[in-house]
Amino acid sequence: MKSFSYSHHLNIVKIAFVLVVCLFSVFPFYFMIIGATNKSVDIIKGKLTIGSYLIGNIKAMHQTVHMGRAFWNSLRSTVIGTFLSIFVCSAAGYGFCVFRDKYKDRLMGILLLSMMIPGAATMIPLFRMFSSLKLLNTVAAFIFPSISTAFLIFFFRQNSSSFPIELVQAARVDGLNEFQIYLRVYLPIMSPTFAAASIVTFMGLWNNYMWPLVVLQTQDMQTLPLLVTGLTAGYVTDYGLLMLCLCIMTIPIIILFFTQQRKFVEGITGSVK
Repeated sequence: MKSFSYSHHLNIVKIAFVLVVCLFSVFPFYFMIIGATNKSVDIIKGKLTIGSYLIGNIKAMHQTVHMGRAFWNSLRSTVIGTFLSIFVCSAAGYGFCVFRDKYKDRLMGILLLSMMIPGAATMIPLFRMFSSLKLLNTVAAFIFPSISTAFLIFFFRQNSSSFPIELVQAARVDGLNEFQIYLRVYLPIMSPTFAAASIVTFMGLWNNYMWPLVVLQTQDMQTLPLLVTGLTAGYVTDYGLLMLCLCIMTIPIIILFFTQQRKFVEGITGSVK
């Protein structure tokens, strides 16, 4: 009886702990959504209930910022960048998995060593390079530095360690070239890994702030992180407008994560279908 009582109390403590952690995790999103419906003065006071000023914040957004243009700039650059990054890094991961070479482990070691270099240390050389190529203030300048990353190559390489090489050998016997094997064999089997990598890459590019701030120099090329940051640059900040813009900025990430959540978990754990 005492054992049952102790186990029961322990379960209650665990559930209470999980609920508290969930509350702390969800509260910022709740406050952001609630803030989008309230005036700035109410947000400053800490109002936690739904307000009636959503239409006013929407009108202020249309009058103050070019949300549609910034949204399109972010979406275009992020989608293109994600596609190119996943293709290049997955192809590299496929190569590390399938091809036999005595130097590939050394090459992977060099790639992993490059992860130790802070991103800020590479900004000046990258800026000078893109400036000499006359690519500043272009989509290419936003995308190119993120096309190939050591983390994603390592991620694909590690998850590909459980990939059945026998399928590649059988496909070669059937007359498929390497690109066809990549598309018809490797990609379908590794789809959870592709989903996880796509979500991580999309989030990184969508929320990227520092590099676009350096290379995107006009408002016509402004992305959502730059637009949202600009709302806090004045003497007075309209927090209702800020919360509304943050809600809009969060929507694509939420949609992507919840539609690919299952494959994301499978990809992170390294499972192969």
